[in-house]
Amino acid sequence: MPEISKKVSIDYILFISISLLFLLSVIVLRSIAPSIFPLYYLYFVLSILVFFLFLAIDFEIISLFSTHIYWGSIILLLLPLLIGQVTRGAVRWIPIGPLSIQPAEIVRPFLLVFFANYLTEKSLDIKRLAKALFLFALPLFLIVIAPSFGVAVLTTLGFIGVVLASGLNRKYLLTSIAIVFIAMPLGWKLLAPYQRSRVFSFLNPSADPLGAGYNSIQSMVSVGSGMLAGRGLGKGVQTQLAFLPEKHTDFIFAAVSEELGFIGATIVILGLFVIFWRLIIIIESARSFAARAFVSGLFLTLFIETLIHIGMNLGLLPITGVPLPLVSAGGSSLLATMIGLGIALGSQKPSVA
Repeated sequence: MPEISKKVSIDYILFISISLLFLLSVIVLRSIAPSIFPLYYLYFVLSILVFFLFLAIDFEIISLFSTHIYWGSIILLLLPLLIGQVTRGAVRWIPIGPLSIQPAEIVRPFLLVFFANYLTEKSLDIKRLAKALFLFALPLFLIVIAPSFGVAVLTTLGFIGVVLASGLNRKYLLTSIAIVFIAMPLGWKLLAPYQRSRVFSFLNPSADPLGAGYNSIQSMVSVGSGMLAGRGLGKGVQTQLAFLPEKHTDFIFAAVSEELGFIGATIVILGLFVIFWRLIIIIESARSFAARAFVSGLFLTLFIETLIHIGMNLGLLPITGVPLPLVSAGGSSLLATMIGLGIALGSQKPSVA
């Protein structure tokens, strides 16, 4: 019988990496977006609390409630449609006192828990995979209509990571990939006009330098102008004079690169890759197939999220509005990431090197 809580075993290497990224995030955000403080400190405190909370709960206990977690996630995704705040034409946030919570972000690690258990509790055949796809389509639809395209992409990546770690037959896997490619034209049709313009601006940002290509151009200028040691905190031209849009969220890597230079950008990348390394070790030492599938989904989400964010900041990928894990300002994203890391760390066997 699994215990509700267990003796907390902290991976100090991972925790130090998280703390380093937290510290760098605070330093840069206080320079480029001081108006979000002191309120944003509350998100940092809450994220640390939920990290240790889920670290202390046995993964098997969380698994027992995976069905309840799924339907609770659906209810949470429905709440913005009823009581959510409308910002820039999107209904994504729920006000809770002075805080604003984005349910689409918060439910991501919990959906991974559900699908990790659902896809590993029985032999995974095409029928069970089809049921899982149907169950996944409901929360994905609620995320898309918010609309929150970036979160929808990350949620899908997490689901794919869980499926890949669940022992899916290679034939079914190749069939699923073929279906995705066949459905891509339909996906293009479903994109909003502004989302299509981002793709076009990625292909040729100079075609509309003051419109669709503006963000990409300013981001690349910010990254290049930082050089080795950066312009200095509070001295970035692109960030401080507001040439760089969404500098504290979608373009935080560009802001770090301008104010702290190549050195600051390298610290961010190394800190994140240490976390990825520790997650790989946890995958290898997970106490169950469900735990392994969950951590695999979390790893793929955070890894691709990092690649997409840095790639779009360097002008290598289209602008998708994806934050940089643990660094970008975004209370809900920060909470979701720390919840996921807490569950992942709690899903390992007692000893991890």
